[in-house]
Amino acid sequence: MKQLLLVIDAQQELIEGNQEQAAVFNKEQLVRNINLAVEKALNSDIPIVFVRDLDVAGGKGDGFQIHKNIHVPADAIIFDKAGTNSFHGTGLLNHLEVERTEHIVIMGCATQHCIDSAVRTATISGLDVTLVGNGHSTKDSEFLSAEQIIKHHNKTLHGHDNVEHFSLVRSVEEDLFVPTHDSHR
Repeated sequence: MKQLLLVIDAQQELIEGNQEQAAVFNKEQLVRNINLAVEKALNSDIPIVFVRDLDVAGGKGDGFQIHKNIHVPADAIIFDKAGTNSFHGTGLLNHLEVERTEHIVIMGCATQHCIDSAVRTATISGLDVTLVGNGHSTKDSEFLSAEQIIKHHNKTLHGHDNVEHFSLVRSVEEDLFVPTHDSHR
């Protein structure tokens, strides 16, 4: 089974914040868990793709780059996006189709925006998804804390299905690249 690790918007300024925006919730844990998943992917010869949001830091400079403490392998592919959805206006879906990818593991920011849309789009695009429950983050909203948003999405997206394909939420400590979807079908 062809698989891929997809890390979305794990950018320096988005994770760390700036003068106008707060840092994401549990930023140190997020960076640590992304690195753990990258290491697991490398050990299993799983390709790694990063997506960057052009809105972060105006699409330039150090703030736009993937967080300085996240290991980006030399052969990782990077797509830039202009919208919330990582599949819109990028070559990501085409890349997954060409590579015959069947299962993707998703991590990154921000939970209720880019992570949510990626999980849902992937399932309707014919992919099984593992969302790393302790591998995505966000900031507090006007109505909910970041922790509440993360818990809500982990609950909502676990078992989210679009007919033949669905998402499961698992911890980074689990064997993410041994998908358990078939045991739930």
